[in-house]
Amino acid sequence: MAADSEPESEVFEITDFTTASEWERFISKVEEVLNDWKLIGISSGKPLEKGVYTTGAWEEKSDEISFADFRFSITHHYLVQEPSDKDGKEELVEDALPLPMQDLLCMNNDFPPRAHCLVRWYGLREFVVIAPAANNDAVLSESKCNLLLSSISIALGNTGCQIPLFVQIHHKWRRMYVGECQGPGVRTDFEMVHLRKVPNQYIHLSGLLDIFKSKIGCPLTPLPPVNMAIRLTYVLQDWQQYFWPQQPPDIDALVGGEVGGLEFGKLPFGACEDPISELHLATTWPHLTEGIIVDNDVYSDLDPIQAPQWSVRVRKADNPQCLLGDFLTEFFKLCRRKESTDEILGRSAFEEEGKEVADITHALSKLTEPAPVPIHKLSVTNMVHSAKKKIRKHRGVDESPLNNEVLNTILLFLFPDAADKLADGFESRTSTPAGNNPPPENEDYNLFSQFKSAPSDSLTYKLALCLCMINFYHGGVKGVAHLWQEFVLEMRYRWENNYLVPGLANGPPDLRCCLLHQKLQMLNCCIERKKARDEGKRGSVSDRSPGDTGKGADHSGDNADKEKEVGKSWESWSDSEEEFFECLSDTEDLKGNGQENGKKGGAKEGNKEPVNLKPEGRLHPHGKLTLLHPGEPLYIPITQEPAPMTEDLLEEQSEVLAKLGTSAEGAHLRARMQSACLLSDMESFKAANPGCCLEDFVRWYSPRDYIEEEVVDEKGNIVIKGELSARMKIPSNMWVEAWETAKPVPARRQKRLFDDTREAEKVLHYLAVQKPADLARHLLPCIIHAGVLKVKDEEALEDISSVKKIIKQIISHSSKVLRFPNPEDKKLEEIIAQIMGVEAIIARARSLKAKFGVEKCENEEEKEDLQRFVNCLLDQPEVSVIGAGRGPAGSIIHKLFVNAQRLTESSDEVSAVPPLDEELRRSGSSEERRLNAGAVSDFPPPTGREVILRTTVPRPAPYSKPLPQRMYSVLTKEDFRLAGAFSADTTFF
Repeated sequence: MAADSEPESEVFEITDFTTASEWERFISKVEEVLNDWKLIGISSGKPLEKGVYTTGAWEEKSDEISFADFRFSITHHYLVQEPSDKDGKEELVEDALPLPMQDLLCMNNDFPPRAHCLVRWYGLREFVVIAPAANNDAVLSESKCNLLLSSISIALGNTGCQIPLFVQIHHKWRRMYVGECQGPGVRTDFEMVHLRKVPNQYIHLSGLLDIFKSKIGCPLTPLPPVNMAIRLTYVLQDWQQYFWPQQPPDIDALVGGEVGGLEFGKLPFGACEDPISELHLATTWPHLTEGIIVDNDVYSDLDPIQAPQWSVRVRKADNPQCLLGDFLTEFFKLCRRKESTDEILGRSAFEEEGKEVADITHALSKLTEPAPVPIHKLSVTNMVHSAKKKIRKHRGVDESPLNNEVLNTILLFLFPDAADKLADGFESRTSTPAGNNPPPENEDYNLFSQFKSAPSDSLTYKLALCLCMINFYHGGVKGVAHLWQEFVLEMRYRWENNYLVPGLANGPPDLRCCLLHQKLQMLNCCIERKKARDEGKRGSVSDRSPGDTGKGADHSGDNADKEKEVGKSWESWSDSEEEFFECLSDTEDLKGNGQENGKKGGAKEGNKEPVNLKPEGRLHPHGKLTLLHPGEPLYIPITQEPAPMTEDLLEEQSEVLAKLGTSAEGAHLRARMQSACLLSDMESFKAANPGCCLEDFVRWYSPRDYIEEEVVDEKGNIVIKGELSARMKIPSNMWVEAWETAKPVPARRQKRLFDDTREAEKVLHYLAVQKPADLARHLLPCIIHAGVLKVKDEEALEDISSVKKIIKQIISHSSKVLRFPNPEDKKLEEIIAQIMGVEAIIARARSLKAKFGVEKCENEEEKEDLQRFVNCLLDQPEVSVIGAGRGPAGSIIHKLFVNAQRLTESSDEVSAVPPLDEELRRSGSSEERRLNAGAVSDFPPPTGREVILRTTVPRPAPYSKPLPQRMYSVLTKEDFRLAGAFSADTTFF
């Protein structure tokens, strides 16, 4: 037992009496943060330049500390400055005041328009704030306030930091701060008073001077003079004497159908209410000395007209209602609708008349009876009326969303070729070209490729604008559904009657445009093919000539032969996918098969074909090239145009090909599917060039795959010998396989690569099943495109540099968002909000120009100054008025206040108020104007009074070092604040 207890007796307990308290840990954390931010030691910097608090960049960095379980955020606010020179640091002497104390006396940056409140109150360029981390936390008790003040005082003393350190107390909305700044032998205490009710004795300058002097408690008998800076702020809210220049659109005219086509092609623009709600005039006396002026409850020398400095800021209306923004927002709301067109318009709205009473025995009569269409019914107007009758039959006459006048106006705007029929007869409509003039090569026109919308002169773009206007003015979603139904009817009518759709570029669908535009282009391609087939003529873009890619292509063939071939090749096209253009007789079939067999046998021997075939489907000779073996000229054949594709068809095709897999069978099937066009061209080539071989085809179709080189023959002559490239010699090559299976069939007798009937019906079905929400999604890029063009046009009239930058940002942002399918709603809302913001800025510019009479000014120099002044008001938080109350802008502002005062003081004399231009012509001194105005003051009582008092006095004893003292006072209707910075010499105290 004794042995076991010996080790226990050696154990002893160490009691650590140096354990830190929560308070000490808090002080230590503050010191640690100050060290990490390198705020230790002497602060140095250049003297502050005038206005640097407004133009310079402010930055901040934050950290979090805690006192027991109470969390605080500690934030360092500082003005970004260039580092000072080394010489400046060497010049610092021991008696130099810390930089923040020097800033207290600096008069270059009084009343900065946009800065932290402590910067405005104390003029500091750098400071640290400790505040409760949570918004609802507050330091309310006096003991806690004193504890925090003691903490920062100890932290400043331990670290030698010369940056002012503030603590936020009371509730955050009160913005109450207390703080301290320490230097070698000096200390500045920052104190604050915040009251709701203003004591009467502190309303005027004399009372503020009394409290400042009593707070300083200077022991010197002749007190050094106090420097003062005073600012009075006046607010103008009454614009009644000026009409808002924006004229709202005449809705009655729109509803009455008096709108011309141009109106439907434009978006409205401008604010419906005045976007400028208030004008704040700040009159400043920057450098005054005590005794120069008198300001007490009896008399005041502070006349705003006499103030040496005037500055103005405008308060903008919150989210002013703007026409363009409303149009875009309402159209975007369509994207969230769920109803189909049938649900909105009522089912069976477009059923055939008499369908419900039709006898079943006549069900097939439509297929057997001839149905000639009378010429007088081939017009948009008659189609509209017939559709309207069907709608009315099921919904009642008065329920139609769009009346006839509006609908006809829109349709004639969308389809101007329909109007030609009325004047020029039936033939004029058929002769209208589908494409427009060559598109202008400018940045604005080509925006559609960035936005994936549609060209600004296209049918799709015009349709988007019309739907946007109808959605806003003519029945909302019902009007949209109604117009869309009419539009689909018109598309089917044009397909069935071979009328090209106007406002669409020629050629295959443009994949840079939205899908709806591509579908309409595809329909035009189908109409063009069908029209060419029905008329026995080939359209201008029906066939392609791959000879252009070959070498030595010569297009100077026999035009007569070419036209003859054109007529023959498109003469007998069928509407069925499975039929050929011309049926071969049995004897021709047998003959063709025999020739094929002979061709295959001959290929084994000498790779030649019998030349007893009759050439068909020739376009023109291919330069001087001849067939390798017969030696006859090589002809470029008439070939089929490859099928045009929209992006959804391309995606569908790629999915089908991808699903075939990577197996050998799948790869072979994929290659065969992709070689349909190649096979067609081979058959056309064989028909045009009897006796040809694969090498001949490759020389025309893919010249790079035919390699020629000079060799010496047996007789010593240099001859050119050619052979197929390595990839063409691969066994089971798709080209070789296709060549062996290809028959000599001209394009006119081949199976169609592009079935225009099927594709047109697919397009028409696609259009018919679109819901208004789908339609809005398709056309939203066009509406955004139109909105951007509209703000660009309006900005060009105003020439606002800041707006130009924002428009460039909108274009960049929109091109990134709209380029991809199904963009997020949030991103689309951001784009619309940006456009609305630009519209509001331009509306504000026009409002200010109207108020300041920029256009009415006759003096060109003054007009330029006013224009510059208005532009600055839009971009800057506060703008100085050149010449104060005596300059051109100052005199206008003065008149604005004078007129507002007269309206306020005597409403009976409103009719006698002279307009602005009359007031501007009036001359005379301020005294004369006052006499003319009678007892009415030119200005209302100031809304805000700000006073800064500064002096340098020894404190607390007469022999102490003279130190800066400063007090800031702000007085508003329901707020009174005193913010004092009082310095004391701590060397002997």
